[in-house]
Amino acid sequence: MENPVAKKWSQEVWFAIFTSFLLFFVLFCFDYSTLMAADKGALTPLVNKRENPLVISDNKTGSTGKNSGSDPCAGQYIYIHDLPSRFNSDLLKNCRLLTRGTENSMCPYIENEGLGPLVEDYEGVLSNKSWFSTNQFMLEVIFHNKMMQYRCLAKDSSMASAVFVPFYAGLDVSLRLWDANISMRDSSARDLLNWLSKKPEWKKMWGRDHFMVAGRISWDFRRQTDDTTDWGSKLRFLPESMNMSMLSVEASSWRNDYAIPYPTYFHPSRDSVVFEWQSRMRGRTRPYLFAFAGAPRPDLTNSIRGKVIDQCQTSNSCKFIDCGSVENSCSKPVTVMRVFQSSVYCLQPPGDSYTRRSIFDSILAGCIPVFFHPGTAYSQYVWHFPKNHTKYSVYIPVRDVLKDLTEGSIEKVLLRISKNEEASMREEVIKLIPKIVYADPRSRLETLEDAFDLAVKGIIERVEEVRRVIREGNDPSVGFAEEDSYKYTFSQYNNRG
Repeated sequence: MENPVAKKWSQEVWFAIFTSFLLFFVLFCFDYSTLMAADKGALTPLVNKRENPLVISDNKTGSTGKNSGSDPCAGQYIYIHDLPSRFNSDLLKNCRLLTRGTENSMCPYIENEGLGPLVEDYEGVLSNKSWFSTNQFMLEVIFHNKMMQYRCLAKDSSMASAVFVPFYAGLDVSLRLWDANISMRDSSARDLLNWLSKKPEWKKMWGRDHFMVAGRISWDFRRQTDDTTDWGSKLRFLPESMNMSMLSVEASSWRNDYAIPYPTYFHPSRDSVVFEWQSRMRGRTRPYLFAFAGAPRPDLTNSIRGKVIDQCQTSNSCKFIDCGSVENSCSKPVTVMRVFQSSVYCLQPPGDSYTRRSIFDSILAGCIPVFFHPGTAYSQYVWHFPKNHTKYSVYIPVRDVLKDLTEGSIEKVLLRISKNEEASMREEVIKLIPKIVYADPRSRLETLEDAFDLAVKGIIERVEEVRRVIREGNDPSVGFAEEDSYKYTFSQYNNRG
């Protein structure tokens, strides 16, 4: 006869075993799905109430780590969004509309991948066929074309260390800068961000691995009010855009804006072309102590332009190029480069904004730049210029125009510099040449890094820093898009010059 106690015990054991198995199966399925998500480098919101909270797992291909096997592109992959043509190529097709408010046509500058027309008549000033009449506003086109030839493009966005958004923001805003309709001025920016935010690539880091490039100063995209008289678009103050980084010819005081060099006239196709030019600049005879190319800014309060021009014109040691004249010699590569090649120092005072294309033209000519405000270069081009600015430039701080720029003061400062110091600075300037030019997009330099290469390296490091913050469990939004007004103060340069 079967023991009832044993029977009851047996049933309880089997029930316990079945329950344990069922619980194990449920937990295993849950853990496996989590593992698979992490393995794909997925990013998951932590708490709905927190602003864009993220969890990020180590991504071997998207990290800048060096222990990545044999892949030479590990940690360097860039993914390019395939934007609707209205955001880039259509703007070039309608180039005649890009110059409202001016008399110049942008159409010729589209030639040669955005480099502009080839300079045919060198007049003994330039060399070979690497010189073009490049318009500074074409930077976004040049950068896009160079990015299309980048050696580490990612077809799969999950492999990318950063995501490039080829929106021609500067050309687009130029269509509407004089438009009194605020909604029209911001329409393209809003449409672009709406398009981006729906893409799976956006949700990976909510845009903090995305970047775009503009050929205008970043202030043109930071209109702070909806007053029709206020300048520019609101692109950089729109919520999605605040999660992105922008590279432009002049950065604002916000931390997600970065400055990269203005395009010059020189776009070499080979390393040898650069070396030849550097050698030529080392051997130049420079009869002028200093030079200035520009025009006065009488309408700008406390502008030093007028004082700089006065001191240049009253000195026998200075050469002045008047950019405000009818013939506008500053738009002619040969004229500008001839003067800069013949000068030891080139004055770079702020104008309509802090920065100037002339900075890079002067460096290209081996002419030592003279700065009057830290926001003109030192706090701008941190990826391209040495941290120790005394190695390659002269700094004359001007806080008060009337007090700090007395008659003949600029020439006196320059004359106090020894010939050895001058030679040392000029050599540093000439060494900078590869770093501040954009090589021809139709070719690649072999061993040298140009301005494009350094910009890409800089943005990848920026994104990797954000990833590190996320991996440590911190909020990546903290400090990402905050304003840093310290950038435009003299305080950090008080005792340097």
